[in-house]
Amino acid sequence: MAMGAPMAMTTAMFTTPFMITTTRMITTTRMAETLQADALLTLVQMLSPSYPVGAFAYSHGLEWAVQDGAVTDQDALADWLSSVLRHGAGQADALFLAAAYRADNPAEIDAQARAFAASAERLKETVLQGEAFARASAAIWQVDLPPLCYPVAVGHAARLQALPLRQTLEMFLHAFAANLATAGMRLIPLGQTAGQIVIRALAPVCLEVAEAAAAGTLDDLSSTAFLSDIAAMKHETQYSRIFRT
Repeated sequence: MAMGAPMAMTTAMFTTPFMITTTRMITTTRMAETLQADALLTLVQMLSPSYPVGAFAYSHGLEWAVQDGAVTDQDALADWLSSVLRHGAGQADALFLAAAYRADNPAEIDAQARAFAASAERLKETVLQGEAFARASAAIWQVDLPPLCYPVAVGHAARLQALPLRQTLEMFLHAFAANLATAGMRLIPLGQTAGQIVIRALAPVCLEVAEAAAAGTLDDLSSTAFLSDIAAMKHETQYSRIFRT
C-alpha cells in the first residue's frame, strides 16, 4: 500500500481542470459526430431511390418534353432540370418542406401544397408519393404520419425525428434532381456517365435552393417554370408513355 500511495497522489496532482474540460470536450464532440452520422444515414435511407415511394414511375412532365423535342441531349436535360429546381416544383416543394418542418400541425400546409400543384398529374405525383412515404416511414421508423403530400410528409417526418432541416432540404432536392435525371437517361436516351455528370452539375443548384428555402417562408412561393408545367399538362393526354407523369 505504501508503494501505491505516491502514485495515487501523483495522478490526483496532475488531474487538472484543463484535463477534465478537454476530456469533456472530446466526449461531447464524439457524441455530436455520432448524432450527425446517424442523422445523415437516416436521410440517405429515407431519400434513396430504394425507399418505396415509387419515384421511378414519375417524370414530372419530362417524358412529354423529350417527345416534343424540347430536351434532346445532356446539356438540354441539365438546363431543364435546373429551371425546375430554381423556378418550379423544386423551390416550391423545398418551401413546403421547410414550413412543414416548423409546424406543429402540417394540415394547412398540406392543403396549400396540394392547391399549388400545376396539373392533375402533378397533384397525383405528390399525393401518391407522400402516402407511400408515410406508410413506409411508419413501418421502418415508427413515425406516425397522416397521408400528406410528399414534401410536407418529408418535412414533418424530419421534424419528428429531429433531423437537421438544412441537410433534409439538400438531400430532398438532390434526390428529386437525381430521379428526374435518371428518367432523362431512359427517355433521351443518355449513358449512365452522362446522366451522372448532369446530377453532379445540379448539386450546387440543390444547395442554393436549399439555403433559400431554409431562410424563407411560404410568402416566397412562386412558380415560373412554365414549360415544365405545360409539359406536365400535355403528358396527361400523351398517347404513348412509360411514366405515370
